[in-house]
Amino acid sequence: MKEITAALAGNPNVGKSTVFNALTGLHQHTGNWPGKTVASAEGGFRVGDTAVRLVDLPGTYSLSADSPEEEIARDYLLSGAADVTVAVADATCLARNLSLVLQIRQITPRLVLCVNLLDEAEKEGVETDLSALSQRLNCPVIGTAARSGRGLSALAAALVEEAARPETPDSWRIVYPEPVEAALSKLPCPRHRGLLLLCEEVSPRPEEESALARARETLGSLTGRPLRDAVTAARVRRAEAVAAACQRWRKPPHRLDRRLDRLFTGRLVGIPAMLLLLGAVFYLTIWGAAAPSAFLQKTLFSLLEPLGRGLSALGAPEWLRGLLCDGVYRTTAWVVAVMLPPMAIFFPLFTLLEDAGYLPRVAFNLDGLFCRCGGHGRQSLTMCMGFGCNACGVTGCRIIDSPRERLTAQLTNSLVPCNGRFPTLVTLLTLFFLGNTAGPLRRLLGAGLFLAIIVFSVLVTLLSSKLLSRTLLRGEISSFSLELPPYRLPQVGRVLVRSLLDRTLFVLGRAVTVAVPAGALIWVLAHLTVSGRPLLTVLADFLQPLGGLMGLDGMVLLAFLLAFPANEIMLPILAMGYLSTSVMAEVDTLRLGAVLLSHGWSWQTAVCAAVLCLFHLPCGTTCLTLLRETGSKKWTLVGMLLSLFWGLFTCCLLHGLFCIVP
Repeated sequence: MKEITAALAGNPNVGKSTVFNALTGLHQHTGNWPGKTVASAEGGFRVGDTAVRLVDLPGTYSLSADSPEEEIARDYLLSGAADVTVAVADATCLARNLSLVLQIRQITPRLVLCVNLLDEAEKEGVETDLSALSQRLNCPVIGTAARSGRGLSALAAALVEEAARPETPDSWRIVYPEPVEAALSKLPCPRHRGLLLLCEEVSPRPEEESALARARETLGSLTGRPLRDAVTAARVRRAEAVAAACQRWRKPPHRLDRRLDRLFTGRLVGIPAMLLLLGAVFYLTIWGAAAPSAFLQKTLFSLLEPLGRGLSALGAPEWLRGLLCDGVYRTTAWVVAVMLPPMAIFFPLFTLLEDAGYLPRVAFNLDGLFCRCGGHGRQSLTMCMGFGCNACGVTGCRIIDSPRERLTAQLTNSLVPCNGRFPTLVTLLTLFFLGNTAGPLRRLLGAGLFLAIIVFSVLVTLLSSKLLSRTLLRGEISSFSLELPPYRLPQVGRVLVRSLLDRTLFVLGRAVTVAVPAGALIWVLAHLTVSGRPLLTVLADFLQPLGGLMGLDGMVLLAFLLAFPANEIMLPILAMGYLSTSVMAEVDTLRLGAVLLSHGWSWQTAVCAAVLCLFHLPCGTTCLTLLRETGSKKWTLVGMLLSLFWGLFTCCLLHGLFCIVP
C-alpha cells in the first residue's frame, strides 16, 4: 500500500476543520507542534490502495510569519514534508482567500485548491467557474460543500492524483514591482525563498549573503515594511483579478450579514445586544443546571453507603473507610455534580455562538476597549471562554499572536467567574438579595444581578490589563486581522460532540484529579484535633483577624482556601465548619440561609463573600494550566496573586465603606 502526506491549509472560518473532520472521520489525534503551544491535528484516510496522512495546519491569513501560526504553516510547507498541499478557500469570499492561496502556490510544487462552501455561495447568488480558476492557477480546483459531504470524494481523489504527479519546473508566478523583480533576478535561489530573504523573514545561508547584499542595493529605499506592503499589494491585486475573472454575482453579496452586523456591531446596540445574549446564556446555564445537578448529586451520594459496605467487606479499617468515602469520594462526587451540568450547558451554547459566526463580532465590539487597556481584541474571546472554565480560557489565549498580550490575557482570565463559582454566587444572590419575589420575576431579577456581577468582573479585567501593560508587561500594542465570517446555521450535532468531548469532559477530568487530594485533606483537617479541638476550627480562628478586616470571618476564609482545588466545594466546606460536622454537609438553600444568619451574616457579609468568590486564588486546575501554558512559575504566581490582591483589596474597601455608611 502506498503512503502519502497531505497538508491542509487555509484562512480561519473557511470550513477547513469541517473538511478535515469529514475526510478523516475518527482516525485523528491532536497535540502541540514541537516547541509551540499551537494545537496540531493529524488524521488518516484511504483512497483505493493509497493511505493518506492529513496534517491540519493552523488557520492563518498569511505566511509572513507574524505569529506562531503563520510561522508553523510556512515552515511546514517549505520543509517539503508534505507530498501535496490542499488549500481551502471560501467561495463566498474568494478574492480575500486567494491572497493566501497565491502565497502557498508559490512555495509548493503540488497544490490542490478546495473551493468550499459552494452551497452558501449559491444561496448568495455566486457562480464560480472552477475550470477557469484551475487554468489561471495551473493546479486542480475542486468545489465542495463539506458540511453535506458534497465534492469530498473528488477532493480525496484529486489530492492522491496530484501527489503522484512528477515534479516539474513551474513557470507560474506573480509579477512584483520592478525593483523587486530586479532584486529577485540577482538571487541564486527560488523566487519564494528570495522574497523571504528580501523581506527578512528567514536568515540567509553563507552562500547567499553576497548575492543578497547586491539584491538589496537594487531595492534602494524599498525595504522593511514598505517592501512587504508592496509585495502584499501585488499579491492582493492578482487575487482580486483572478476572483473577478472566475466569479459572477447575481445579487449584492452578504446582504443579510450586513443587516445583522448593523445590529450586532452597531455603535448604539452592539454592546447591549451582546449583554442580552450573554445574559441569556447565563440564564439558561444557571437555571437549566439546577435540576440535573440535584439529580446527579442525589445519585452519586446514594453510592456512599454501598461503597462503605464494600470497603468493610474487604477488611478496610474505619479510618480508611472514612478517608475514602467521606473525604475523597464525597468531595469528588460534589465537584462532578456541581460542575458537570453547567459545563454541559454553557460550552455547547458558547460553541453554538462560535459556529454561528457571532463570537468574532464580540471581539470586534470589545477590541477598542481592550486596546485602550493595553490588551488584545481577541482577549474578549478568551475571557468569554473563562466564564465556562478559566483553564479553558487560559488555553484559548493561544489565539493571541503577541507574547506580551497573550500573557496579559492569561494572567487576567481568572478575574471573570467560571461555572464553578456560579453556584456560590447564585446561592448568595438568592438568599440575601432576591427577597420575597417569586416566579419569572425572581429568575429575571436574579439573572440581572448576576449579569451586573459579570460586568463588574469584566471592568476589573480591563483595569488589570491596563495596570499590567503599564508595569510588568510594558510594550507596543499589536495589530491583528479580524475576519467577520458569514452568519451560518450551526451544526448542532457536531457542536454537542465537540463541546462535550473536547471541553466539558476534558476540564471535568482535570477537576477530578485535583478534587481527590482535596477531599482527603479536608477529611484529615476535620478529624485531626489540637488540644481537643478540630484542626479545621483552629485554622479558622487563626484567620479570624484577617476575616474581620474583610467583613467576613475566619471560617469563610478557610473555606475559600480549602476550595482552591475546586471552587465548587466552598459552600459545603463552610457549612461543615459552621455545623461542626466531620464531613462536608449536605444542606439545602433554606437551611444554609438559616445557618449563615445564625453565624452573623448580613447582606453586607454576602456582598463581601460574593466579591471574594469573584476574586480569590484561581482553582488548582487553572493554576496547573497557567503553569503549562506560560512555562513559568513566576508568571503563574503573578496570576494567582493578582486575583488574590483584588479579593483582599475590594473586600477590605467595601467593609470600610459599610462601617462608615451602614
